[in-house]
Amino acid sequence: MNASTDIDTATGGEDLVLRLAASAYLARYTGSSRIHCRSDLRIYFAWCAERDLAPLATERAQVEQYVRWMQEVRRFAPATVARRMAVVTGFYRTCVIDGVIDHSPADYVRRPRVSNESPTLGLSHLQFEALLTAARDSTNPHDFALVTMLGLLGLRISEACRTDISDIGDEHGHRVLRVVGKGSKVVLVPLPPAIGRAVDRAVTDREIGPILVNSRGRRMDRHCATRRLRRLAAVAVVRLPRMHPHMLRHIVPA
Repeated sequence: MNASTDIDTATGGEDLVLRLAASAYLARYTGSSRIHCRSDLRIYFAWCAERDLAPLATERAQVEQYVRWMQEVRRFAPATVARRMAVVTGFYRTCVIDGVIDHSPADYVRRPRVSNESPTLGLSHLQFEALLTAARDSTNPHDFALVTMLGLLGLRISEACRTDISDIGDEHGHRVLRVVGKGSKVVLVPLPPAIGRAVDRAVTDREIGPILVNSRGRRMDRHCATRRLRRLAAVAVVRLPRMHPHMLRHIVPA
């Protein structure tokens, strides 16, 4: 679904100025950032539509009500509320810059405080070693590649799933992996021999396509990766918490 379809659905497709303003704001982003911003903006527009509010004519008190709705009705986590309000605030700020409105109704809206520390619980070294062993012993070679790319290379799940065989290369005599991170930033990540061997096992004799694939031979996504990690956790020799890919980026020091 593209941005205009999302906005049309949320606004009834009646407000051309609003749709153009939303498109101008979303044009500032690319990739997954654009997808998430589009989704958050659509939710806000839908909330306004349900209350017969015009997003470009709202006042601060009404935006405050949106925050209360997220907190008290939807019971979103503080980090989620803060993120979605950041999108709304950014949208209105862009509207002011573009001369669509005179001032932003979101400027002085209170947001929940969010700790700078990540709320994600990590794995201990013992737990990670147990997961790594389960992945190494798995009959599916993509399990071992997945765990090493997340836990040893420190990739985000979206970054790992986006990697292709063609992203593997050499730089100054060292094997590297081309990774597209947040904001479409491209970095070359050194590929240690142990991780390289895990990746080679997953690739086998394929010459093109994604490094990580699902049971159907298609590109693995975050949902498939989560299911694979939870299956590995179930057979690990150490009791593991309910797995999520991001947990592998939070290995607790011994």
